[in-house]
Amino acid sequence: MTYRGRFAPSPTGHLHFGSLVAAVGSWLCARHGGGEWLVRVEDIDPPREMPGSAESILAALPAFGLVADGVVLFQSHRRAAYDDAFEQLKAADLVFPCWCSRNDLAGGLHLDGHCLAGPTPGREPAWRLRVPDVEIRFDDALQGPQAQNVRQTAGDFVIRRVEGYYAYQLACVVDDAFQGITEVVRGNDLLDSTPRQIFLQRCLGLPTPRYLHLPLALDGSGRKLSKSEQAHPVDPTDPMPALRRALAFLELPVFAAARCPADLLGQALEQFDPARLPHCSERMAA
Repeated sequence: MTYRGRFAPSPTGHLHFGSLVAAVGSWLCARHGGGEWLVRVEDIDPPREMPGSAESILAALPAFGLVADGVVLFQSHRRAAYDDAFEQLKAADLVFPCWCSRNDLAGGLHLDGHCLAGPTPGREPAWRLRVPDVEIRFDDALQGPQAQNVRQTAGDFVIRRVEGYYAYQLACVVDDAFQGITEVVRGNDLLDSTPRQIFLQRCLGLPTPRYLHLPLALDGSGRKLSKSEQAHPVDPTDPMPALRRALAFLELPVFAAARCPADLLGQALEQFDPARLPHCSERMAA
């Protein structure tokens, strides 16, 4: 199959260095594989979204030389597809309604495929996937062989929240299949989510892409650089410094003579080999 990769930011803030690393890493892998690089905006959690951040991210990417090979997909436009997937799971008796609160589940209680609290008048349930005692194994292209017992790690996890919003895990696998994604290159903070996504793919009869999880960028205090930590956004009006830092973070030459992002990325691509990416799970950002 033709290589198809993607960058899928959530619009909870402006593009920051950690997200730029993920975007650059996924772009380089796609171009190295002679394939396409797509962009998807994961705007399925309105309470967490920052007004204007989707537009800000989409405007910043081309300034860094990162131009998608197709129309941007917005998850907020994909409700019908998630409804169809949910109904498929429901028809197969793979999901159940749950009124349990966080206090109900405190102490690591397992639900065993049914709600512990029972229906609560005036309150809508969340819907959870029934997870058997199964170990999911896969080979991450950078982090190596992985194995996780999904039941012990995540239990019967939520796929539709009380508010009616679909969970990231469901929307992600439905849209990866819809876009024909063959390679998922993203930050190592999502490595733990991958077994759940593979299990969901199997439940829905969807293909499983290959995965590569890049090192997570940390700040000077050893904390993840993320929008939720109020990480400083990168400056699309002066893209070269941050782009050079992102390439250096991925242990690629920074090519001081390059005059623009397209030149810098092109020269980096000539030297790029995914096998030589840093294999560590976390790295300090310069």
